[in-house]
Amino acid sequence: MSIEGLLLYLVVGAVAGWLAGTLMKGKGFGLVVNIILGVIGGILGGFIFGLLGISMGGILGSIVAATVGAALLLFVIGLIKKN
Repeated sequence: MSIEGLLLYLVVGAVAGWLAGTLMKGKGFGLVVNIILGVIGGILGGFIFGLLGISMGGILGSIVAATVGAALLLFVIGLIKKN
């Protein structure tokens, strides 16, 4: 992976993590953790969209898939933290 590709992946992760934290009403954990959640969410979202047969391309599609995945992760983490 090139430096540009890595930076793009991190930017998409940061945007997705921030969006997920905003959508989940302040359940974000700060910039670094939100980036990590966005990157992991991108993997999870891509997997889920693939299972559903939804094909999203380009940067916008990556951000949408990563945001959905990160929001799901935040939801699960919120459930775990309540117990």
